[in-house]
Amino acid sequence: MDVPTNLDPPTARGPFSGYSIEHRPLAGYAILTAAFGAGVAGTSAVARAAGREPPERVRAGDVVMLGLATHKLSRLIAKDRVTSFMRAPFTRYQEASGQGEVEEEPRGRGLRLAVGELLVCPYCLGQWVSASLAASFVLAPRATRLVAASYSAQTIADFLQLAYLAGEKRA
Repeated sequence: MDVPTNLDPPTARGPFSGYSIEHRPLAGYAILTAAFGAGVAGTSAVARAAGREPPERVRAGDVVMLGLATHKLSRLIAKDRVTSFMRAPFTRYQEASGQGEVEEEPRGRGLRLAVGELLVCPYCLGQWVSASLAASFVLAPRATRLVAASYSAQTIADFLQLAYLAGEKRA
């Protein structure tokens, strides 16, 4: 059974030594950062090889739609009950948090902890989701608009559901 790692004594060596008295998975963060960069570079290479270029400008409506879709997809990955199977190897369930979401905490050490921290943070996942949508927007703009429009509509519906619940509580 894993114990909370934020209480573990520091064991970092080399350039990471002395950064924090708590265990911070800095090498894991570096691996994730490298993976993100490699993904962006690889996707750019695939796009160039396919003759796809980024648009000169992205329309404001597309930015709003991609932003709403990023919000929904990030929360879906980080908080949704049904997607907890993806997070389970890296997190520990804490409690239900309403609207079909759960609270979890990252577990493990090193890369496992770093991935767990990424997976429970919709803000942290946002750049990964946003970059994926942007890449998809270049490679397959029509399909990406359809998927992004669907998740954008769901985001709007979620906010309307919350507004409805708030209105019921006031009545």
